[in-house]
Amino acid sequence: MAILAIIANYFFKGYSMECEFPTINSNKQEIIEIFNITKTIAVLGLSPDESKPSHRVAKYLKEQGFKIVPVYPKEETILGEKVYRSLLEIPFAVDMVDIFRKPKELDNVADMCIQRGDVKVFWAQKEIVNNEAAARAKAAGMMVVQNMCTMVEHRNLEEEL
Repeated sequence: MAILAIIANYFFKGYSMECEFPTINSNKQEIIEIFNITKTIAVLGLSPDESKPSHRVAKYLKEQGFKIVPVYPKEETILGEKVYRSLLEIPFAVDMVDIFRKPKELDNVADMCIQRGDVKVFWAQKEIVNNEAAARAKAAGMMVVQNMCTMVEHRNLEEEL
C-alpha cells in the first residue's frame, strides 16, 4: 500500500484524492430489482441549472415514469416538482434516495434515510463513495449503490427492465 501512495504522490502532486473505492455495492441483478421496485426517487442536490448532471439525470428519470422529489436548499419547484429542503420534510414514502452530494455528507444522508424508515435504496452517484455510510444503510436493510449513475445504469438495463 505504501508503494501505491508514493506512486500516487509522484503523479498527482498537489491533488487531494477524496474518493475511496466502493467496498459495498449492488450487482447487476440487484440494480435490475432496484429499478423494478422503485417508484419515487428523492434527488438530493437536484440543481435547477439544466447544465448540471443532477438536473439531466432527474429529468431523464422523470421521463422514464419515476416520481422525482427534489431536495435542494433553494427554489420552490424544479422540473415542475415541489422542492423540499430536507429528506426528512418529505411527507410521503420514498423508495430511493439518489445522492448528488459530497462523500462526507453521506453520513448524514444515511442517518436521515434510517430515521425515515421507508427508504429501500441508498444510491450515491458517480464519483461519490462513503463506505461507512453505505454499511450503515445496508445494515438498516437498504440496497446500496455507490459510484454509479442512475441514468446510465437505467439506460444500460432498459431491455431487461
